[in-house]
Amino acid sequence: MRKLADVEYAIGVLSWDKEVNLPLKGARFRSQQVATLAGIAHDLFTDPDLGKLIEELVADGAELDEAQKRNITLSLRDLKRSRKLDRDFIIRRSQLVSAAYHAWLAARKTNDFSVFADPLAELVAVKREEAEKIGYEHHPYDALLDEFEPGMTSRQLDTLFVEVRERLVDFVRRIREQPEPNDDFLYQTFPKDSQWNYGLALLRKIGYDFDAGRQDISEHPFTINFSPEDVRLTTRVDEHNFATMTWSCLHEAGHGLYEQGLPSEQYGLPLGKYLSLGIHESQSRMWENNVGRSLNFWQAQYPELQSVFPEQLGDVPVTDFFRAINKITPSLIRVESDELHYHFHVLIRYELEKALLEGSLEVADLRDAWNEKYLAYLDLEVPDDRRGVLQDIHWAHGSLGYFPTYSLGSFYAAQFYHQATIDIPDLEQSISQGNTKPLLDWLRENIHCHGQFYSANELCEKVTGARLNFSYFMDYATKKYARIYDFGF
Repeated sequence: MRKLADVEYAIGVLSWDKEVNLPLKGARFRSQQVATLAGIAHDLFTDPDLGKLIEELVADGAELDEAQKRNITLSLRDLKRSRKLDRDFIIRRSQLVSAAYHAWLAARKTNDFSVFADPLAELVAVKREEAEKIGYEHHPYDALLDEFEPGMTSRQLDTLFVEVRERLVDFVRRIREQPEPNDDFLYQTFPKDSQWNYGLALLRKIGYDFDAGRQDISEHPFTINFSPEDVRLTTRVDEHNFATMTWSCLHEAGHGLYEQGLPSEQYGLPLGKYLSLGIHESQSRMWENNVGRSLNFWQAQYPELQSVFPEQLGDVPVTDFFRAINKITPSLIRVESDELHYHFHVLIRYELEKALLEGSLEVADLRDAWNEKYLAYLDLEVPDDRRGVLQDIHWAHGSLGYFPTYSLGSFYAAQFYHQATIDIPDLEQSISQGNTKPLLDWLRENIHCHGQFYSANELCEKVTGARLNFSYFMDYATKKYARIYDFGF
């Protein structure tokens, strides 16, 4: 299993390099290299001898401890899934992903979805094929969703998003009836180098280990790891929007801290891997929002920020800064959205992905469908493709089924953070004094160290005493935004 991990992480290194360093002419052979290694990884995992060994251990593992048994059980689960996809399919899918990624980059540069449309259509077709090969009970979306959030189904998501519509839509409408905070000062000129250096300092303050990681610039922020001792973050900088880089850094740092907290001794095994993308997103959304958009956090961090940008922020009180960074207003861009409208962005993508996979929507009509939903859900006219259907990298990666984990992550984050404040009574005081270590230690002990030992539902119940409950997020949002917008609830 560690040999397999070595090959998979080698693919990861090539993928990271593709998005950070790769010269334009390197794309063709890079696609070939990744496809070759993907085929080798598939051969290693589906080797009959390994399968026989895993099955024997499942059948006769009386002498194994609980961690070993869990590693074997999960390995068999993953093996059964891999056996449904033959080597030729894996290589073909990898090639289509590489082609789609480079087409997406070209489309972004020209601001023209049509450049991306045909490669995306081929990729959607292969994802439909993948869903049929994997199998599902209710909807082809379930087959792909299970890769990112094991055990979750589209029916469960449909129920959850009904609650989002019923409770969050009215709450957001109530907020938008109030006077808006002024956030003009966030859109002055913030020099790139100053932002970059401040972002690095912020990462160090919350515990990101630069001896086990690094940060770079990419078209779309992401986190990737090759072991708990090599975890890479990327961000992007907009000199005229301070929020772009700062909360991108905090978001990706949450992912990175999780990966750095996984047990190194379990490298290559399920207990050395993250539990699910919903749990992964709970870590990024917690650091980005529950911590990084709190008044407590900035009471400690703001004086240094003012010293870096004295002309831009020197005369802005921390309370005004806090209100500005939590302004609730519709945004075209998901990653720049406030934490409430954010879930409308996720819902739009979820509905479009389901329609693409079931065949009720074709890629040729995707741009129009996207624009219609942004008008319906966010009252926004989409002015161009770059700020519309081309804004996310996920479909270029073939990651259909991924987007719902962002909302799941926010909801898990609220529930986990609530429990952390109970278990650490002076947590918020510590954060207001610039000390986030108690929270990181709590996350290490309660979430990071377990890898995949528990299911997401089991972990949530173990940590908080209850399964995922959207009410925790609504309680958090109500208390925070009723205070910011000065209205009772």
